[in-house]
Amino acid sequence: MTSRNWMKKRRFSIRGRLKKMMKCIFSGEQVRVDEMIDSSESLATRDYSASGYSSRAGEAEPKVDKSNIEEAESSLRESGYLNYEEARALLGRLEYQKGNIEAALHVFEGIDIAAVTPKMRVSISRRGDYNRRHSQSDAAPTMSMHAVSLLFEAIFLKAKSLEHLGRFDEAAQSCKIILDTVESALPDGLPESFKTDCKIQETLNKVVELLPELLKLAGDFQEAILSYRRALLYHWNLEVETAAKIQKEFAIFLLYSGVEASPPDLRSQINSSFVPRNNVEEAVLLLLILLRKRALGMIKWDSSIMDHLSFALSVSGGLKALAHQVEELLPGIFERNDRYCILSLCYHGEGEDMVALNLLRNLFRNREHPDCILELMLASKICAKNEVCIEEGIGYACKAIRESHRRCSQKASISNCLLGTLLSAKSRLVSSDSERTLEQSKTLAALEVSERMMKERDPLVVHQLCLENAEQRKLDIALYYAKQLLKLEAGASVKGYILLARILSAQKRFVDAETVINAALDQTGKWDQGELLRTKAKLQVAQDQLNNAIETYSQLLAVLQVQNKSAGVGNKYRKSRGQHHKSLELDTWNDLANVYTSLSQWRDAEICLSKSEAISPFSASRWHSTGLLYQAKGHHQDALKSFREALNVEPNHVPSLISTACVLRQLGSGSLPVIRSLLTDALRLDRTNPSAWFNLGLAYKSDPGASALEVAECFEAAALLQETAPVEPFR
Repeated sequence: MTSRNWMKKRRFSIRGRLKKMMKCIFSGEQVRVDEMIDSSESLATRDYSASGYSSRAGEAEPKVDKSNIEEAESSLRESGYLNYEEARALLGRLEYQKGNIEAALHVFEGIDIAAVTPKMRVSISRRGDYNRRHSQSDAAPTMSMHAVSLLFEAIFLKAKSLEHLGRFDEAAQSCKIILDTVESALPDGLPESFKTDCKIQETLNKVVELLPELLKLAGDFQEAILSYRRALLYHWNLEVETAAKIQKEFAIFLLYSGVEASPPDLRSQINSSFVPRNNVEEAVLLLLILLRKRALGMIKWDSSIMDHLSFALSVSGGLKALAHQVEELLPGIFERNDRYCILSLCYHGEGEDMVALNLLRNLFRNREHPDCILELMLASKICAKNEVCIEEGIGYACKAIRESHRRCSQKASISNCLLGTLLSAKSRLVSSDSERTLEQSKTLAALEVSERMMKERDPLVVHQLCLENAEQRKLDIALYYAKQLLKLEAGASVKGYILLARILSAQKRFVDAETVINAALDQTGKWDQGELLRTKAKLQVAQDQLNNAIETYSQLLAVLQVQNKSAGVGNKYRKSRGQHHKSLELDTWNDLANVYTSLSQWRDAEICLSKSEAISPFSASRWHSTGLLYQAKGHHQDALKSFREALNVEPNHVPSLISTACVLRQLGSGSLPVIRSLLTDALRLDRTNPSAWFNLGLAYKSDPGASALEVAECFEAAALLQETAPVEPFR
């Protein structure tokens, strides 16, 4: 009972002394040495009073914050006195809470941080050692943990004050002092028992979160990246929500800041851990960690995480990985139509169009979500690439137009453009001339409606209008749209230049077409010049400049060779580009072989064909070029075998169909019905091929039962198409 009364009396004594000290601080009076602290430690109150920040005479006595009194009581219980730095920490916090930022900063700057940092480090280190050993044999720490907590908070509030005043560099340095102190005291991270010191842990959470933001505001982006990594790699005992917030902010910064992050230091590359090679990989890793935390129920669902992950995996060619992540999400996170739409986009981007289309078909069967314009547009786009699904795609496009009518003119415009694309594909499949003309008319009508509905001209719609008019041999209109397309794209698209050059070549303006290609080459990087150089070589062949064409093809092959040597293991995007370059190299060797064949340089042509065979042994175009070489040598049987091999590889290879019919007619060993069948198949696949019409005319001419009108019509079509034939197909 006596000890209890003594403790009670002791507690009231401490509280009385503390209240007297706080009153003294606000009034500017000094405290007697025997009642409070050494005279040197009373400088806190003197300095504060002299600075003009203390209460003026006649004003009401300030209200003391109870939390400050409790903090001071804790320190007094542990050490028996309140020193200079702790007094300033309490005083600064009071001013900060009242919104007197400059006054608070002035008080905080009076704390000798360099002097107290070693003491705080020793106290934290001994606390960590004590918790590990559970022993009290060590000497008492030089500073109580309550004092450490108080000073940490003072340094943090100083950083917040500096941030408020726009002094971001100084604020960041203040935060680093806290983190450096803890890291040097506990190199292996904070023990779990540190969570009992709630105030210290709370301050650390705030400092770790604040430092990267301050460095970003200061413009020191590399240091900001390092501070993010420091926050996530060191064991700070962060709250789950705080760590998740830092991971998300870091991922966003990596994706959109435009700053290339330096590689992680060697300490983070131990134990065969995965080391990201670039910003996108590091951001993807962070976002996947967040998804895993959500799956384990550690954090709440945040839809923006999936948005950022979708962007990161899309730009890095990881659409299949994105699809797997969406499939693994628990039911209820995404609505059914959103899940199906994202999965369809992923599989479509990966080239698995039928998987994407089947997902969309399943979605359309669900009548709970009638408003699915985007999904209808995607389905119609996929159907446009598959001859079997053209009619189905037309139905989707028409439904999308109905759904978007009077709701969104932009979606209605794109839906009409997709309808025009589908009708164009349908017109190339029909056999009747009248039906084809009707479908072509519908195509142009849909595309023109799409153009009128655009708020701003869309390059996609203009490109489709240009392409369709060119294929229908309305070259003047096509030329107008081609020039409009170049203006819209500001000359940034290689395809725009090539389409313009093809239209000019169809008008037999080869010099103008070559000038366009040369202008494009001047504005295009070396890596993107492949298609341009090939078009230039074909223009030179059309002008009988065969030696110039050989030089251009050689230049193209040199570019492709450098690209192949520099291509390493990369993402899906680089792999797809590699496949494109491989196809372009194959076609270039075949084209060059054809040029040497026309010059009767058999040996050079054979070398080119051997290079082509090394790239792809089973290529219809290579077999066709081999057949042309045999045909030029007069070896018609060998030529016929080569053409048949080409058709075995690709039954719808139009040049091989025509060449097979020509050789059969020259040999006289093939029946006229067989020859006509081959040429009719070629025209079914390509109605605008002048060579097919010409050879069909020759076949009819050789047939005694054919009428002169049929022969004349074939030759007339061949002549008209030859006058408007481009050096390369428009599509």
